[in-house]
Amino acid sequence: MSDLLAFPMYAVNRRDIDALWLAVQKLLVARGVPVGSLTPVLPQEALMAHWQNPQLILSQTCGYPLVTQLLDVQVVGCFHYTAPGCENINYRSVLVVREEDKQQTLTGFRGRAAVCNSADSQSGYNVLMKMVTPLAANGRFFSRVVLIGSHFQSLQDVKHGAGDIAAIDCVTWALLRRHEPALLDGLAIIDQSPLAPGLPLITAGETSPHMLAALRKAINTLVSAPEYREICAALLIGGFSEVTRQPYSLLLDWRKAAQTAGLTRL
Repeated sequence: MSDLLAFPMYAVNRRDIDALWLAVQKLLVARGVPVGSLTPVLPQEALMAHWQNPQLILSQTCGYPLVTQLLDVQVVGCFHYTAPGCENINYRSVLVVREEDKQQTLTGFRGRAAVCNSADSQSGYNVLMKMVTPLAANGRFFSRVVLIGSHFQSLQDVKHGAGDIAAIDCVTWALLRRHEPALLDGLAIIDQSPLAPGLPLITAGETSPHMLAALRKAINTLVSAPEYREICAALLIGGFSEVTRQPYSLLLDWRKAAQTAGLTRL
């Protein structure tokens, strides 16, 4: 996709993401915002440079990088997702284990191996920091933590025994249940995280107030106009709210509380 417009975070089904991209492109062009042509989905290693592009029109990022690394971007707002576990702009992670461990609680995974997509992930890492903080001893809870690069691979690793537990974004889980149900065979949910603000839509810090308003109007039309209903439903998008950075400060509060308790890493 054009590296100035992308929806890289829930790209479970390429056709659905392409349809979303084309719908938003149409809405933006109608409002005088020029957008390039559809190109391949951005690879994981290109995302930070994409989000930091001073000409970025619109993208979706993770809340934790927003408050730790993307300090100059502007928040456009946040989709409301309809996946189980979501409430308005907020979402959760689910704790996923193998079926054989489904009777365990989180406490039962003390000294076992966790699998995370990345250390800067809210849904895969920061939520685990939050949840094991009261359970940790001498600054540790898990015996080891494997950083594997994606929720998809985290699930594969748990399923095949390379790790024992993973925190997975509930929207990702719902989309995988719809499109890749075989991947979830043999896996079970044992708990869920507290609510946190969902994945923010962002634009460059240099984006003008006029363009920011156009972006928000376009997304509001996307989630409300009948002609885009199927596109949104395919991606579990049920609404949109204009938000600022402020709600995302909660994610730093979680990490600070963990550090105060002596847990500086998983």
